[in-house]
Amino acid sequence: MALPPESHRLRPDHLPTPFSAEQIRHGCPVGRTIRLREDGAGEEPKFRRIIFTEVDGEASVQELQATDADGTQLGEPSLGHSTWLDLQRHASQPANATTVEEVRLGLPFGEFDCWLYTVGAPDAELRFWFAKELPGMPVRIEQWVDGSLAARTLMIDNATPPAAGEQGEVWGSLVEKDESVLKTRG
Repeated sequence: MALPPESHRLRPDHLPTPFSAEQIRHGCPVGRTIRLREDGAGEEPKFRRIIFTEVDGEASVQELQATDADGTQLGEPSLGHSTWLDLQRHASQPANATTVEEVRLGLPFGEFDCWLYTVGAPDAELRFWFAKELPGMPVRIEQWVDGSLAARTLMIDNATPPAAGEQGEVWGSLVEKDESVLKTRG
């Protein structure tokens, strides 16, 4: 099993992160657009769009926008600012409570080899899937409480603008409402 390299470890008591700050910077150029679907127990799905609008060697600015299921803007966008190191720190998890395994994950826009970080706590568990070929945020996040899925965030679309002289990569499709998203683990 090929786990993330030791050089990605930010703290001695944490596991290495899936990506370095530099890898995240290269994976999130100006124009990268991510769409997310957020499901919570007993709630209607919510949708968000993140667009990287400014990037430099140290940080990025993202436009954060609530949308409907079709991607139509709801309300006014807000701006977020993060250093690449801050984004890497989000994935740093305590070694004594976390396992990492390699898994294959199907997403609405394709199949991906991922690192699955599972972080345990009494009566709760967080799971983060990081697609190896999509440096940045997890492509899927789940929160389990007392054996039941309480919340899920799923990347449903990802578009990266083309580099000079290249064609960009676009993945994604509309995700239909899935009543089976929230269920009890057997």
